[in-house]
Amino acid sequence: MANSKRDLFLKRRLRVRNKLRKINPGKVRLSVHRSSKNISVQLIDDVKGVTLASASSLEKDLGIIGKNNVEAAAKVGAAIAERAKKAGVEECYFDRGGFLFHGRVKALADAAREGGLKF
Repeated sequence: MANSKRDLFLKRRLRVRNKLRKINPGKVRLSVHRSSKNISVQLIDDVKGVTLASASSLEKDLGIIGKNNVEAAAKVGAAIAERAKKAGVEECYFDRGGFLFHGRVKALADAAREGGLKF
């Protein structure tokens, strides 16, 4: 029996997240969610169970509402890097979930690196 696309996505997400947790215990996680219309990212402290900072393409102050392209992802990445600095986070690990590391996800990661985040 063939697995559905959703099942394969969930398996890939768990595989990526579990490997990252083994390698980076105690570090802050930069988690990305991409939909067909928006992209969002959160800085999560898994030890305390709190979100330290977040950014999304739905925010009006970024000026990219209704756009979901590489440029919008880059703006969200720059915004999360700025908010991470305000929250006192210098290092984190990048949790792409089940999404492949290319296109919008890669643009977000590159912009966050240029903004000063290390992962």
